[in-house]
Amino acid sequence: MLPRSDGQRRVRRFGPAQRLVHRTTAWLALVCVAGAACLYLPPLAELVGRRRLVVTVHEWSGLLLPVPFLLGLASSAFRADLRRLNRFGPHDRQWLRAALRRERGARPAGKFNAGQKVYAGWLAGAVLVMLGTGLLMWFTGLAPLVWRTGATFVHDWLALALVVVLAGHIGKALADPEARRGMRTGSVGREWAAREHPLWEHEER
Repeated sequence: MLPRSDGQRRVRRFGPAQRLVHRTTAWLALVCVAGAACLYLPPLAELVGRRRLVVTVHEWSGLLLPVPFLLGLASSAFRADLRRLNRFGPHDRQWLRAALRRERGARPAGKFNAGQKVYAGWLAGAVLVMLGTGLLMWFTGLAPLVWRTGATFVHDWLALALVVVLAGHIGKALADPEARRGMRTGSVGREWAAREHPLWEHEER
């Protein structure tokens, strides 16, 4: 337990449910990306071999990707965070304008800033499209050939976009140790919260 003086300088950001959903989803996504790389990049395919096993792992990790999210809905704290992510207010538009103009000082944010909300919405949509196109590719009897060809095209190019976006997400995390600590331990420094998420920090006082 943190000493009293230390605890007063920290604020609870995420509970066990949010952290577990994030961690489990991250590992499943990593397995998906690694499997795809082994299937599409010849040097990795030759190094790993066992293509049928790689395909099976890739398919099942993709199919399981929404499961942590669905289980997380049992947590009221997780549902509360989803409601925050789903609301876009005037301060979010101000944050986006400031971000596009590279203005550092005028970026008001609640528990999640506008960039995180856009990222979460895009990622949720991308996962659903990847799941749908992946099922068409997996179960070849579900649709005619022309649909499966289109599904393969969308799946492959969206996978590439996902890799780029996830790399950006990881890069942002690596550049912000306090944000990583919040996801790892559940709490962040109050000074960091006041600087990065001032509206939320004010609510938590």
